Amino acid sequence: MLKDGTYAAWFNTPLGQGTGIVHIAHGKLWGRDGIMTYDGTCEVHENRFTATLTTKRHSEGLPTVFGDDQELAVRLEGTCAGKLITYVGKAEQFPGVTLEGVLLFSEPPQPRATEASEPMARFSPAGLPKLPKRPR
Repeated sequence: MLKDGTYAAWFNTPLGQGTGIVHIAHGKLWGRDGIMTYDGTCEVHENRFTATLTTKRHSEGLPTVFGDDQELAVRLEGTCAGKLITYVGKAEQFPGVTLEGVLLFSEPPQPRATEASEPMARFSPAGLPKLPKRPR
């Protein structure tokens, strides 16, 4: 099942590939990569999902994985298997180009448990190794 949270994204078309970050929460989807921002909605039915999103260019100079359009309407369909989501998609502006991609769920960092039973060793520069003396 598609979980709300942050995902690392990898995607490609025959024209190129890219990576980005995607956030999903309460049926909304948004994110960005080095060239575009994404904004849209998604629906989940058991282990399948669909998403409709709009992309907008935020950086000039590099081509997108679809070409050089400034704004795209993209439709995605995919499956969820644990933390891994695979999808395919099409942009209305490029009907013959298929986008394939993967989203990987990013777990929030867990706080580290500290060992309270042993006191932390005090730093002493005298305990560092000595460099050999150089002849002059």
